[in-house]
Amino acid sequence: MAEAAAIQGTTPSPARRWLRRTASLAVAAPLLAGLLQGLPAPAAQAAESAGGNGGVDVSVDTLAPKAPVEGDTLTITGTVTNETKQSVSNATVDLRVGPRMTSRSEIDEVADRDGVRYGSDPAPLGGPYTVKIPTLGAGLSREFTLSVPVSKLGLDDAGVYQLGVSLSGQTGGQSYERLLGIERTFLPYQPDEAEKKTKLTYLWPLISTSHVSAETGPNLQQTPVFENDDLAAELAPGGRLNEMVTLGKDLPVTWVIDPDLLASVAAMAEPYRVKSGATEVPGRNQAIAENWLDALEKAVQGHKVVALPFADPDLASLAHHGKEVPGSLSHLQQATALASTTVETILHVKPSTDFAWPVDGAVDASIMAVATSAGAHNVIARSDSFRDDLSYTPTAARPVGGGTTAVVSDAGLSKAFQGDLIRAENSTLSIQSFLAQSLATTLELPEKQRSVVVAPQRMPTAAQAQSMATALQALGAKRWTEPEDLPAASAETPDPDASTRIPSSHAYPKKLRAQELDTKAFLKMKETRDELDDFRVILTAPDRVVPPFTNAISREMSTSWRGEAPSAALYREEVLRYLRSLTEEVQLIKKSDLTLSGRSATIPVTVQNRLLQGVDHLVLRLQSGNKNRIKLDGEGTAEQPVKINGGHSQSVKFNASANANGPVTMTAQLYTEDGTPYGAPMTFTVKVSEITPTVMLVIAGGVLLLVLAGIRMYSQRKRAAARNAEAEAAAEATEEDADETSHDAEAESAKAAEAAEDAGETADEGAEPEPDGSPETAQPSDPTPNTGPESGDPSGTGEKVDR
Repeated sequence: MAEAAAIQGTTPSPARRWLRRTASLAVAAPLLAGLLQGLPAPAAQAAESAGGNGGVDVSVDTLAPKAPVEGDTLTITGTVTNETKQSVSNATVDLRVGPRMTSRSEIDEVADRDGVRYGSDPAPLGGPYTVKIPTLGAGLSREFTLSVPVSKLGLDDAGVYQLGVSLSGQTGGQSYERLLGIERTFLPYQPDEAEKKTKLTYLWPLISTSHVSAETGPNLQQTPVFENDDLAAELAPGGRLNEMVTLGKDLPVTWVIDPDLLASVAAMAEPYRVKSGATEVPGRNQAIAENWLDALEKAVQGHKVVALPFADPDLASLAHHGKEVPGSLSHLQQATALASTTVETILHVKPSTDFAWPVDGAVDASIMAVATSAGAHNVIARSDSFRDDLSYTPTAARPVGGGTTAVVSDAGLSKAFQGDLIRAENSTLSIQSFLAQSLATTLELPEKQRSVVVAPQRMPTAAQAQSMATALQALGAKRWTEPEDLPAASAETPDPDASTRIPSSHAYPKKLRAQELDTKAFLKMKETRDELDDFRVILTAPDRVVPPFTNAISREMSTSWRGEAPSAALYREEVLRYLRSLTEEVQLIKKSDLTLSGRSATIPVTVQNRLLQGVDHLVLRLQSGNKNRIKLDGEGTAEQPVKINGGHSQSVKFNASANANGPVTMTAQLYTEDGTPYGAPMTFTVKVSEITPTVMLVIAGGVLLLVLAGIRMYSQRKRAAARNAEAEAAAEATEEDADETSHDAEAESAKAAEAAEDAGETADEGAEPEPDGSPETAQPSDPTPNTGPESGDPSGTGEKVDR
């Protein structure tokens, strides 16, 4: 406890480390000299190579319990790997437990050690707590398990102890044993519950990159279009965001959420589309998105939720490059206002929007000013930015003036879980380091309770999230910390000795500054905002267009673009390109040249609207290039309002009067009602041909003669056609009468012949004489006999012939 780092969370200065090593060498030199006299030459060579790699890699994969108490048995598993080209014989895996460490800086120093260092590590525990490996071939590995009762570890008081697992053995023809590999970690030991526990605030960030474009589907439902479908992989079981929700629901954490992530997942839970090259394909991960939102809504119940401004804008980039570009800071205010509404709508919890979080907690005066310009009163900084010259870790909250509180997170604890933690060895080392640092913090001032905030990386991997969760679970009951949410931590009584001086701009890390969005990026955002403002005023339903583009502009200034400058530039270009493609749906139809004959005429100009909604508040202005030849409504320029329904066109007509012959260039331009040009102008030529009254009379007379001649020709043709029709009708009638007369004559002739034949037959029958030589006596019913001479001529008309 007597020794402490001058700057908490950092390693000792080079001068201090040099003094320590010099003192250690001065003490060890006589002993080392005596030992070397009794060693053979190879042993001397080995000693001279102290600090190098012994050739065997030792990894500690698991350590349980991670913070043991009296009565526990410590179990360590791991692997030893022979990385040399020689076999190792008579090898022993040992456990080494060092003395209690007295400061956080000492923990950092041990963590920085690498490889074999003779004389710097504790002696092996020995006894039955070893693992013998007779032979370990070149390039081979062997797993091991060490189990030791805590009572045998030699732990006395509460504190952090160095813990090492080493392998010693012989190589080649050497007959002596030497240290070939070691892995160092830490063992936090707290046998009794601490009287003054440290209040620990752990931020649990739900933040992702930008996935949604400004585009929507060509339908009334405005189906969102995603740049890619990568978000689905993060939400699916095993994915990064899925792990964050699954693990976080049972942890004492404060959720820090980017509302854009919630909005994106909510959009994915409905029908959506995904860009695929030059086309779009339907998205198919609605169920994954819906399940994740349901799980998150349940997980945050009973926890504090902090909402960052929409799309997590890069506050440092805004401060250093964007604040001088008009509209940038006002857009930050809009993003902050949207945050609360989005979280409440989707998660049904009321978040706190009073916090700003610059990248890595690095701040300067300009960043602090921008961070609070949107209404935040608390800025999450980090102790490697706000440096304190104290021998202990102070409470996180500290007032910096103007009603603003800097919530200074602990750098060592916040960076404990960075890097690749997929390997069990790396995860175990990170967990033990975090637990050791947190216990050392509590033991710095055991009689004084303090509040410490941990702000990890913005987008932890799944492996990092699992390691963080494991460490927090180890800080359970009867440990040295107690959970506290972020709003409560920001309201804690500040330490009067803690620094409240805001770092200067020169202290801002160069590496972070190199990743910022430049001024050109913010100018491109302004260009998009300006064109959107011009477009929105003509729309009858602006709510269908403005929100998607406003959100896209927020995404353009997101922190997630750091280190991704080409991708960020491409996203900005695509947003502006799509906006312009929509504005071009309202345009003037190209007009061909006209010829104007006479003193007055009407000039039509067509405006087309191919949007799904109507447009209004537009003015069409037509201007004559030479008002001495053509005037519009008595002036050189004329205007008419334009209002067109979606999917329609409108022809706007202008009255023109001509004064002289010749071509005149006409310019048509759409304007918004405030006089801002809309779209590109359209030009065409009108040719004027002036005609005098005399010429007009001559032309009129000629036209009249042509009309009269036409009427006469028409009358003549009509009468000729009538005569021809009458002649044809008469001819047809005569022909029909002749045919009918011939037909009747033939019929009468047939009847007469038939009658004559019948009459002959009758006369022959009546000519037979009676026996007395007189004719047959006539009966009263018989007709009067024809007593005339028989004739062969046909009978007359109507003549009756008896048979």
